[in-house]
Amino acid sequence: MLRISMTASISSPHDLAVLIGRFQPFHNGHLSLLEQALRLAPRVVVVIGSAFSARSPKLPFDWLDCARMIHAAVPESERARILCVPVRDHFDEARWVRAVRSAVAQVLAEHHVAPPASTVLLGHFRDPTRDYLRDFPDWTLHTLEGTPIRRASALRDAVFSRGQDGLADISAEVPAGTVDFLNEWIARPSFENLRQEAAILREYDIAWSVAPYPPVLVTVDCVVKCRDSVLVIQRGHAPGKGLLAVPGGFLEQRETTFQSALRELEEETHLAVPHATLQSCLKGNDVFDRPDRSQRGRTITHGFFFDLGDREPPSIRADDDAAAASWMPIDQLCASEERFLDDHFQMLDHYLALLPR
Repeated sequence: MLRISMTASISSPHDLAVLIGRFQPFHNGHLSLLEQALRLAPRVVVVIGSAFSARSPKLPFDWLDCARMIHAAVPESERARILCVPVRDHFDEARWVRAVRSAVAQVLAEHHVAPPASTVLLGHFRDPTRDYLRDFPDWTLHTLEGTPIRRASALRDAVFSRGQDGLADISAEVPAGTVDFLNEWIARPSFENLRQEAAILREYDIAWSVAPYPPVLVTVDCVVKCRDSVLVIQRGHAPGKGLLAVPGGFLEQRETTFQSALRELEEETHLAVPHATLQSCLKGNDVFDRPDRSQRGRTITHGFFFDLGDREPPSIRADDDAAAASWMPIDQLCASEERFLDDHFQMLDHYLALLPR
């Protein structure tokens, strides 16, 4: 039985209910929220987060897959009441909030739904990553305690580690429509690659399990602009083998983050620019510390932005973790968003203003 703690009365329905999540996969906890949303309002907008990210063991389903699972979980007669809309991640939390509001307004307009006089936002404060629920003060917050179910990460791990047997294992924790979708998804050619990556990530977890405290990793990443292009690599190893990324890597014991950035640029791209010149071209340095930004675990990265100006792009040569290195035209980055590792596209957008502000 769900225990409900709310600031809205069930006897006073709203014009619109909003539900935000990644739904990787859509499980019974999500379904409890969705069913409550359908009771509270005649129309529900489900905001599917982390949309347009590269497929990974952490985000194995694209937003259309998630929408399909969501609609399959409710009776056919209710599906027309549910509108699913994708929203990408942003480095700036306030910008993400604006993107959510804009996406909700846009999908309502597209379906000729009048702007709601009253909106209710549903969710539960499972951990600090749910603090975004407080960022919509003009929406009535309706919180529910979570259904007793394993986290979505545990459900994914069961399927990746045991395939069909794992799916049978979690079948009581997800709607029947999700089971049907996952049965089909397991048969896709892309599943085996994700399964191999998931196994490598499990090895990381096992290696760190003996640490006295949960590990927090520190990395550096470099955005290097020259003329109308930016320096990118193609990853040669898992996790993210074959994906695009900006050059970077782990901080070593006896170096500053800036020294680490210069070393990683040299090791991965052999960028033909003296260190003194790079230092003079440094235009930005930011910390990217969203808790779930990396599939390798809690990883805080220091981003460095170098603008080399209008000179001829220097020579580069891929090495170390990079299978390839290239100067990619900036106007091609948005079309490649779903090919970038973790939050590297968000880093590029932060420094290069790729998306509308």
